[in-house]
Amino acid sequence: MSENDHLTGRQIAAGRVLAGLGQAQLAEAASISVPTLRRMEASAGPAAGLTNNVAAVKRALEEAGVIFVAENGEGPGVRLRKTREVG
Repeated sequence: MSENDHLTGRQIAAGRVLAGLGQAQLAEAASISVPTLRRMEASAGPAAGLTNNVAAVKRALEEAGVIFVAENGEGPGVRLRKTREVG
């Protein structure tokens, strides 16, 4: 079982919104189609799709600053990476 098997559609959707990305922007960054991304985000459980597509979306979101949080007693989630303050 790969780490992508635990990524949920809701985590993808939440991460995209936190990163301020539209579906078209994330799909382009992950080199997948918008309908493929929509199917992933609509998944109530593990993200539906080919393993390589789920991995590409995860990578694109991580590059945008999203951190995927594993089960922590309350379920999987997402948060944004802290940014360093300039000055």
